[in-house]
Amino acid sequence: MALFTGALPLVPPPAGKGSGQQDKGPNVVALGGGHGLAASLSALRLLTSELTAVVTVADDGGSSGRLREEYGVLPPGDLRMALSALCDDTDWGRTWRDVMQHRFRRGKGSGGSLDEHAMGNLLIVTLWELLGDAVAGLKWAGALLGARGQVLPMSTVPLTIEGDIRVTAPDGGTALQTIHGQARCAVAGSLEEVRLLPKSAPACTEALTAIELADWVVLGPGSWYTSVLPHLLLPEMRQALCATPAKRCLTMNLAMDTKETTGMTAADHLHVLRRYAPEFSVDVVLADPASVPDRQEFEKAAGMIGAEVVLGKVGASGRRPVHEPLRLATAYQDIFGNS
Repeated sequence: MALFTGALPLVPPPAGKGSGQQDKGPNVVALGGGHGLAASLSALRLLTSELTAVVTVADDGGSSGRLREEYGVLPPGDLRMALSALCDDTDWGRTWRDVMQHRFRRGKGSGGSLDEHAMGNLLIVTLWELLGDAVAGLKWAGALLGARGQVLPMSTVPLTIEGDIRVTAPDGGTALQTIHGQARCAVAGSLEEVRLLPKSAPACTEALTAIELADWVVLGPGSWYTSVLPHLLLPEMRQALCATPAKRCLTMNLAMDTKETTGMTAADHLHVLRRYAPEFSVDVVLADPASVPDRQEFEKAAGMIGAEVVLGKVGASGRRPVHEPLRLATAYQDIFGNS
C-alpha cells in the first residue's frame, strides 16, 4: 500500500458521475450564497451536469467567521453548503455530504476549540493550506463528494459587506449609522446603502470564464443584500454578468419581509438591483405567486430590467418559506426549454 508523502497535485481526479446521471444538459452558472444558493443547486443538479456555483465570500459569522479571522482564508461555510448541494446521489456522495455538514457540538467540557465548527469547513481550509490554491482545493473537495458540477468563490480574497441604516438621533431626528460585516447587515432591518470592500477586490478568473461560456445564468434566491446583490457590487463580476451572451434568470425569494429587507415588497427587490446595477438586465424573473400579492406592480418593476415574469408554485408545503427542489427544477426546465 502506497503512503502519501508529498503535496497534493493541483488538479484532482475527475468526480464520478453516479449511476443516475443524465445527459449533460445546458451549461448553467448559479450565483448566490447560503441556503438560497443551495436550493437552486439542488434543483439545477436534476437538470444538468454542466453546472457551476459562484459563491459569495463575505460571511464573517459563526465557524466561517472564526476561520476567516484566525487563518486569513476565504469564509468556507457557503462554499461547503454549495458543495453539499451538488453531492452525488449515491451512498458515497450522501455519506460525504453528511460528513461535510457535520457540526461539532459542545461535549462534556466547555469552550472546546472545535465547538460549532462544521467538519466541511475544516476540510476545505485543510485543502487550501495543502494546495495554496482556493479553486484547486474546492475541486478536490468536489471530487471527494462526487459533486455534479464545480464550486467557485466570487472573489479570491475575503470580502466585507458594509451598510448604512437609519437610526433615531439624540435630538429625536434620524441619522445614518454604518454597520460592518455580513452577519450584522443580515439582521439590520432596512439597509439604505450597501458597499462591498475592498472596492478593488478581484473576481475569481474561473468564475468570470464560466459566466462568459454559460447558456444560462441564475441569480438568487437568497438574502437579497448579503447573498444576491454582492455579485453585482463586485465590478468585474457585474461587468461579466452584463456582457455574457447567456440568458439570465432571477429567482425571487419566497419571503420578502425578512430581517434585512423589512417592509420591502417583491417589486422593491427588483428596484434594488436596478438601483445598484442599472446596466444589468434579466430575461426571466421566476416567482411563487404567493410571494407576489401585487402582480401588476411586480410586472412593471420586472419590465424595467427587461424581464418576463414567470409565476409558478416552487415553495415546499409547510410553514417555512423554503424552495422545493423538484418544483423548482420543473420551473427551471420550462424556462430553459422555452428560451
